[in-house]
Amino acid sequence: MNILSSIQEQKIVTIIRNVPPRDILKIVSALSEGGISVIEITLNSPNALSMISEVTAQFGDKVIVGAGTVLDSESARAAILAGAKFIVSPTVDEETIKMTKRYGAISIPGAFTPTEILKAYEAGGDIIKVFPASLGTSYIKNILAPLPQIPLLPTGGIDETNINQFIKAGAIGCGIGSSLVNADEKINEEYLTQLTKKAKRLLIEANKG
Repeated sequence: MNILSSIQEQKIVTIIRNVPPRDILKIVSALSEGGISVIEITLNSPNALSMISEVTAQFGDKVIVGAGTVLDSESARAAILAGAKFIVSPTVDEETIKMTKRYGAISIPGAFTPTEILKAYEAGGDIIKVFPASLGTSYIKNILAPLPQIPLLPTGGIDETNINQFIKAGAIGCGIGSSLVNADEKINEEYLTQLTKKAKRLLIEANKG
């Protein structure tokens, strides 16, 4: 499996943060049923490494699981050994990028300005997470005008109402957090049913022509 191609084809990286560890398999199953197969579990969640291992063992190649909010190289290494296939960071840390590449995982560092984005890409980032994406689609277009070779993944404030606009602006995909998986909601059968429906709607919007 080519992990990088799979992420680009999926167009959605679902960010799971602070969900109860006991619910992780149910949540991933609901997302998978809705067609979502790229899952980021943030390391500032309880028992994050165990959840990464659990999802990897349970779903195998059906789901690509990565680690998010990775702040240093040792955390990247621990996540990859737990089963993470990609590493997402909120900032540009070159040692984290190097460690990720050394272990054969996909590196997605976070950057915002053109200088940071280019630095992250030249340091080995495979995809650059543009965070926050609050400046909107015009900012993505403006970045890609001089830097068209850099795959961008805007993250923050994106949902089914605007994801297609970001894709049309040139983003290879989007990071989707609480607008899809909201840890503040009660996780029951109704929640999981709605989660599957939301995943399907997001995929439809992301792939509109």
